[in-house]
Amino acid sequence: MNHPGPASRRWFVVGDLNGFFGLVVDNLAVMSFLATVLIGLFKFPADVVFLRMFPGTAFGVLVGDLIYTWLAVRLARRTGRDTVTAMPLGVDTPTTIGLALLVLGPAFVKFKQSGLDEHAAAIATWHLGMAAMVVMGLLKFVLSFAGAWVGRVVPRAGLLGSIAGIALMLIGFLPMLEVLSVPVVGFVGLGVIFYTVVAKGRLPGNIPGVLAAVLLGTALYYVLGPLGLLGPGYHAPGAITWRFALPLPNLGFLDGLPATVPYLPLILPFGLLMVVGGINVTESARAAGDDYSTRDILLTEAFATLIAGVCGGVAQTTPYIGQPAYKKMGARSGYTLLTGLFIGLGGIFGYLSSLVELLPLAVLAPILVFISIEITTQAFEATPARHAAAVVFSFFPAIARLVAIKLGDPAYVAPDHFAQLLGSTERGLPQLGIIVALGNGFIITSMLWAAFLAALVDRRNGAAIASLLVAAGLTLFGIIHSVEPGGGLYLPWNLDGVGRTIVWQFTAAYVALAVVVALLNLQKNSGAADATRLAE
Repeated sequence: MNHPGPASRRWFVVGDLNGFFGLVVDNLAVMSFLATVLIGLFKFPADVVFLRMFPGTAFGVLVGDLIYTWLAVRLARRTGRDTVTAMPLGVDTPTTIGLALLVLGPAFVKFKQSGLDEHAAAIATWHLGMAAMVVMGLLKFVLSFAGAWVGRVVPRAGLLGSIAGIALMLIGFLPMLEVLSVPVVGFVGLGVIFYTVVAKGRLPGNIPGVLAAVLLGTALYYVLGPLGLLGPGYHAPGAITWRFALPLPNLGFLDGLPATVPYLPLILPFGLLMVVGGINVTESARAAGDDYSTRDILLTEAFATLIAGVCGGVAQTTPYIGQPAYKKMGARSGYTLLTGLFIGLGGIFGYLSSLVELLPLAVLAPILVFISIEITTQAFEATPARHAAAVVFSFFPAIARLVAIKLGDPAYVAPDHFAQLLGSTERGLPQLGIIVALGNGFIITSMLWAAFLAALVDRRNGAAIASLLVAAGLTLFGIIHSVEPGGGLYLPWNLDGVGRTIVWQFTAAYVALAVVVALLNLQKNSGAADATRLAE
């Protein structure tokens, strides 16, 4: 069968505009959070954020999206399909939040306390952020060669269930709070997206739904807000500042490498989680019909992160959750090309920072809510019905992370000792400690929990036992269920107090369950042998 030649395909379709605005909004939301935390919470100099951190970070997005565009075009030519959707890439949300709150912000405070003036402390923090990107990029590069193997070993319920938990709890629920913080703006935008993308309704002139939602929401915000009709959610914009900076490669990351040592227990797991996330989203795209090479996706992610770090970026890139959602929008390969150029040039010419300052989160949040719904729906549709319980089971660690965040995440206040956060232990392990431990490393925990239950359902007890023993080993050293508020790693024998109790109890629980499953498996094998003897 002859596949149609490249001339029969269009580089851009109308759906690419929907995908473009959706992916740009994702990136803007993360960049907005990064700026808000550093400038608003830690009083970081705005010029360092916008003129040094933003250009390199945006350049990493440009490089990654260009490569993903090429991978989509190559896949379309190889398969002869016009429906191939490029893998979306952008600034990663969880690790950007983690680095801003747990590494960059606290490091800036420590540098100032050491005697550096504000500008010198900001530059030292910037170099630390660059070094963190290089370290994570190198780690992702090494681990990328194991991605395909993990995709074969871990069941689809584990891969898609862990994504769905993140999507529903963090990418969906938290933005939903932003939607309702200015409900007139947020609900209208969400309704337009539902009407056009979910219900397949058409707008006048075939205007893309995501674009219409952003334009309408922005208009409502800036028309009704000054009239006092939006309640306390309206904030007048500041003056637009012209900024220009080239993301030139520099060796600042070498200066920052020594400063990364105390933060490696946070930095290295962040890199590991992105590899796991890359595997997950590749599986998600494969379930939607686009069979990308896991290694190619992960290598691109690693390369883009390295480029960002060397050029001044402080937030790593990652393939975004929700490729099937972009496919449903009608996006193909043009949307990643447009996004990469828009974000990359925006970091250079400064309009990216201006948009971060001008666009309210209530306008950006509805698109994230929609994507979270699509991801969660697909996790159930693309997973065998018998594994639905495993998918649901995988949500609980993400729920714990959400609860910890909304209760005032102890990782954000960085107490000196985990035991200070704990209440009475008279009725068992303290619930706050359980919530924090369950939420730390929740992506890997979700995968292991779903893999265990899916294997149990399929009567693959050996695989179920293996999942439990792996979880026990990871628990012991804090890779999952870390009792350090910031999610750091440790040697279990160096712990004391309630934190040590939680570690050993959680580890023992996994081992005990593995033993029970093994005994039940022996019973099953014994029953099968007895049946065979009777038949003879």
